[in-house]
Amino acid sequence: MTRAKALRGLVLAMGYACVAIGLLHVLLGNAAIPGAASAGPTVDSLGRFFGATFAGYGLAWLWAARQAPIPAGAVRALTAVFLLGALGRLLSLAVEGRPHGFQLALGALELALSPVLFWLADADTRVRAEVPSARA
Repeated sequence: MTRAKALRGLVLAMGYACVAIGLLHVLLGNAAIPGAASAGPTVDSLGRFFGATFAGYGLAWLWAARQAPIPAGAVRALTAVFLLGALGRLLSLAVEGRPHGFQLALGALELALSPVLFWLADADTRVRAEVPSARA
């Protein structure tokens, strides 16, 4: 698999996953969070709002995936937000302690995937610059 194809696949996967997760949080509230109990109407409202925001973040990934070439700047910016979320999980771990194992797994995935996305960010642009037929 070429780097450009890997980039497109990951960008699409990020988009669809974020939209699905975001909408799940809008629909289910705290019930969408493994290991979470009811936290009352204020936290439920906040979680559903952040779910909608996360779905919008996923739409930004999908927009990037549909560009030709996939804009490296957009991938880097979206990946920076993703990495910031992972760093937030690490801060929470340090301040509040160990969360549900699923949250730990998500944090590990976010930390591992961010450098890969940064590395692949300009793959589509490079391929299109090198191969004139790829511009079509």
